[in-house]
Amino acid sequence: MSNDNKNLSDDLNDMLGDAKESAKKAANKATEFANEAKESASEFSKSAQETFNSTENKKVLTGVLGILFGGLGIHKFVLGYNKEGIILVILCILGFLTCGITSALSGLIGLIEGIIYLTKSDEEFYNTYQVGKKAWF
Repeated sequence: MSNDNKNLSDDLNDMLGDAKESAKKAANKATEFANEAKESASEFSKSAQETFNSTENKKVLTGVLGILFGGLGIHKFVLGYNKEGIILVILCILGFLTCGITSALSGLIGLIEGIIYLTKSDEEFYNTYQVGKKAWF
């Protein structure tokens, strides 16, 4: 009996070690993806700003990006909120492990923020999100 318990304990420890290693690999891949997404978002925002002929106020650009690509956090990168943008990207990536729950959450956050951005006046948006640096909602 004690030999069986020892084998079971060894098997469980091996499985735990494998799970930890897989989690570390997933975290590393998520970080790499987040960095690539940040670079892509930066490039996209520069070209989008030229396209929309954006001046100081980024209300329309970030509102549309929040609605269309909110789950990827591109609207956060445009406003300069890199940490929050990375959080949304990681939530989106984790959707593969959570059957889409976290991806849906990040998409919903982006949609809500995009709508909020577009419903504010230009001055209120500028003062709240660009000058006041309010990161969420």
